[in-house]
Amino acid sequence: MTGNILFIKMLKGVLRECQVQGVGTQVQEGSGVMGRARAVDGVLEVPVIDISAWEHGGETDRAAIAAEVDAAARTVGFLQVRGHGIPQSTVAAFTDGLDAFFGLPLEEKKALRPPSPDINRGYTPPRTERLSLSLGVPAAVEDLFEAFNVGAEAAAYPELDLPEAHYPANLWPSVPGFRAAVEEWCIRAGGLAERLTEIFARALGLEEGYFGPFTDHSLDVLRMIHYRLPEEETVIDPEQMGMGAHTDYGIVTVLWADRVPGLQILDSDGTWHDVLPQPGCLLVNLGDLMARWTNDRWLSTMHRVLPPTDERGRVVRRRSAAYFHDGNWDAQISCLPGCVPVGSEPLYPPTTVGRHLADKLAGSRAGRLNENSPREAARLRAAKDG
Repeated sequence: MTGNILFIKMLKGVLRECQVQGVGTQVQEGSGVMGRARAVDGVLEVPVIDISAWEHGGETDRAAIAAEVDAAARTVGFLQVRGHGIPQSTVAAFTDGLDAFFGLPLEEKKALRPPSPDINRGYTPPRTERLSLSLGVPAAVEDLFEAFNVGAEAAAYPELDLPEAHYPANLWPSVPGFRAAVEEWCIRAGGLAERLTEIFARALGLEEGYFGPFTDHSLDVLRMIHYRLPEEETVIDPEQMGMGAHTDYGIVTVLWADRVPGLQILDSDGTWHDVLPQPGCLLVNLGDLMARWTNDRWLSTMHRVLPPTDERGRVVRRRSAAYFHDGNWDAQISCLPGCVPVGSEPLYPPTTVGRHLADKLAGSRAGRLNENSPREAARLRAAKDG
């Protein structure tokens, strides 16, 4: 309850600002704060926002939803979405598919590894990635998680002649029902991501459909993630991360996760805060490209996952699935209209989605230190316990 009251206070402050300025027409001067969520009195609340009225409500409903999203994007960079319209039956089928796949023998899963770590598809065995490398910070040990990725394929856009390097073919296990459940989840989560970009356009004072030309062949990827020690292991390295600290790379992420502790987000003082999804909600967070677009008006918040443990310190199962809505590989990302104060320069130079993702993925998947995130590397090094 206290956290909700604190968020309401922050929301009222943003609404007062919007009444004076007009939503999206004037923006505070960027300060290079990508990843800096703000805690109030030591509490960092991830607000719950019901978006059910977006499609069928009136203009007043839409304005209220856009204002709530804007407030969350400015202060936390994360929100919890209620009224997303994804049926519980779809969630159940999807999670059953996750259990079936991750329950396979390790060698069977390893047969689905891509031919190169540069290919963002297929199976990732435990302890083969270090997500902090995407920020330019080496980790002491590899991250605990295992994962399976699927995503947009070039074959889905035959008229565009898209590069296979960015839109590779998916690898599918021979697990009954798995592909159908995963593809259904991608349709649902992808539809929610598109709806969120409609809300973003309204919240930023942009014309309806503004993000459409940047996302009509979006490099969307679903990463299914599982945390649990192999049966023969009983302890973990004290420096072990479930998933190392990172910011998400693209526009927006739709995250389903078990209600098991582990996820943490970093505030502006360098303190980590636990986050648990509320029942029936999906977590949503902004990525680097949205922060670049808005000149850091909106936050791409740094987060990590600690090894999930029980009261005796034993690692327990935790599942999650992150749907990354990242934009077209050839889309040019430059600061949005109105997001740079008169007389100032943008905080970030223009880039393309493909170039930005390649730098990030070279760190996380291929193990090459990303040297293009110096500010975020400094923030991670300064974090109070990491």
